[in-house]
Amino acid sequence: MPRFDVTIAGELNMDLILYGLPAELPPERELLADRMMLTLGGSSAIVAHNLAALGSRVGYQSRIGDDQMGKLSLERLSEIGVDVSHVRQIPGPIKSGLSIILQRDGWRNILTYSGTIAELTWTDLDLDYLADSRHFHLCSFYLQTALQPHVAGIFKSLKKKGLTTSLDTNDDPEDRWDGGLRDVLPHLDVFFPNAREARRIAGTDDLEVAIKFLADIVPVVVIKLGHEGAMAQRGKERFFSPAFRVEAIDAVGAGDSFDAGFLHEFIQGADFTTCLSAGNRAGALSATRAGGTEAFRDSAHRIEFLRKHELALAQK
Repeated sequence: MPRFDVTIAGELNMDLILYGLPAELPPERELLADRMMLTLGGSSAIVAHNLAALGSRVGYQSRIGDDQMGKLSLERLSEIGVDVSHVRQIPGPIKSGLSIILQRDGWRNILTYSGTIAELTWTDLDLDYLADSRHFHLCSFYLQTALQPHVAGIFKSLKKKGLTTSLDTNDDPEDRWDGGLRDVLPHLDVFFPNAREARRIAGTDDLEVAIKFLADIVPVVVIKLGHEGAMAQRGKERFFSPAFRVEAIDAVGAGDSFDAGFLHEFIQGADFTTCLSAGNRAGALSATRAGGTEAFRDSAHRIEFLRKHELALAQK
């Protein structure tokens, strides 16, 4: 029996979310937000946190600075039960990453200081630790610039050791959608783009063309469709699950929470319809609190939400 259900290598930082700002930000003005939230951020960390909250055994590797933001993010993962024994805290001028999210009605700006996110390297990772698991997941491919050249090799190595694998690239700040991703895709079992990311990676404006392109390479392609739900393509088979309707605070981390919900069922051998519904349920839960993990940190709220929607999940 492996030590972990899922291991993850990725970024670890905090998100500062500001609400109530004007759509336009004129220079040399002091503009007031009406609410804020400082919460665990980083797609990789959000997936790890929420997987652990759902009951999966999670091992995590990352690189953070020897600073208060890094220590706080590490505490947030540890307190939910994620193993952080292999997270490296590196002193020096490069600090832990930080994202500032300016949340508006239905859209947002994301400003990120990458810091140690971009500094995570091959030498920071212990492949034996990552391999002591049933599944390996990686997020934020385009932010982890120092690790990018080695990602294909990491997946290839872990696949040889018998793990299933998955990737969620998230956005490419440079909007180039390259970086060696084509070399990574053949080593995946599950790929988690949203609709825009799928089109950009495939180089087409047609989502159906993009899905066919990706499904010819990756056994299972899961497309996150926002308020429309999610779909999965396995060869010529297609599975779909509608979204859960909730009163949303924001969508920060909803896609990462979807990954957590999907993977929690996937590693237990659930069918794809169940995996998709579990992903949508986790994404909906995330949206009921500010940020990507606060709804999962509130155990009473999490348990009640999952219980309430358990019948709906079984029926979908």
